[in-house]
Amino acid sequence: MAEYARYTPSTVLITGATGDFGKAFAERFYAAGCKLILHGRSKEKLKALCQQYPEAYPVCFDITDKKSMKDALTALPDAFKNIDLLINNAGLALGLEKAYEANLEDWETMIDVDVKGLATMTRLVLGGMAQRKKGHIINLGSTAGNYPYAGGNVYCGVKAFVKQFSLALRADLAGTNVRVTNVEPGQAETQFSTVRFHGDEARAKKVYDGANSLQACDVAESVFWAATLPPHMNINRLEIMPTSQSFAGLSVERKA
Repeated sequence: MAEYARYTPSTVLITGATGDFGKAFAERFYAAGCKLILHGRSKEKLKALCQQYPEAYPVCFDITDKKSMKDALTALPDAFKNIDLLINNAGLALGLEKAYEANLEDWETMIDVDVKGLATMTRLVLGGMAQRKKGHIINLGSTAGNYPYAGGNVYCGVKAFVKQFSLALRADLAGTNVRVTNVEPGQAETQFSTVRFHGDEARAKKVYDGANSLQACDVAESVFWAATLPPHMNINRLEIMPTSQSFAGLSVERKA
C-alpha cells in the first residue's frame, strides 16, 4: 500500500488566537512548521502569545472593525500575504437568559462578532485563495448551530449561520480547489462560559463540574486533521462532542 500523502499548509491565519482554542491551534500548527499570523484584540495578550512563537506575525484589531481588519491584511509582509489556511476562530456567546429577558446589546455583539466579523474576514482572504486556486477556510461553528436549547436563542442562530455560510461557500468555490470546513464542537472546557456569564467564574465552573468535557487540544487536533488531509479531500462538517454529552431532550410543558 502506498504511503498516505499528508498536506501541510504554509501560512495560517488564526483569528481570536489569544483565546483557549486559538492558543491550541497556534501550538499545533507551529509544531508542524507552518508560518503563523496571529490575531487578537488585546495588544498585551497578543504580545505575550507571540513571545512563544517569535517568527509569528501579529495583527491586532477588533474583529468588528472592518477598516482596521482591511488595513492589517493589506499591510502583511510579502512572506505572509499568501494565506492558505484561515481559521475563523474569533467568536463568543453572551448570556443564557430566555429571549424575552435577554440583553439586546449581548445579541448585537454576538451578531457583530460571530456573523459580520467572520463573514468580513472570509471575504477579504477568499479572493486571493480563489485566484491562486489554493486555500482552506475552517470556521469554528458549534453544536449549538445544530441543536437549539433554552437560552441559546441568538447564539444558536449565529452558529446556524456559520454552518450554512460554510456550506454555501463550498457551492460557490466549486472549481477553485479551495476547501471549506465547519468544525462544530460541543461542550469544551475553556473560558467560553466565563465570557458568556460576564466573568462569573463560579457560575461558569458549574457548567463543567463532573463532566468529562472536550479540551482545547482536542478541538485543535480535529482542526489540524481536517487541514492536513490531501488537497483533493474536503471535510464539509465535523461535529464533535465529549462522550459524556449527547443530544438535548425535547421540552414538554406540564400542567399542574
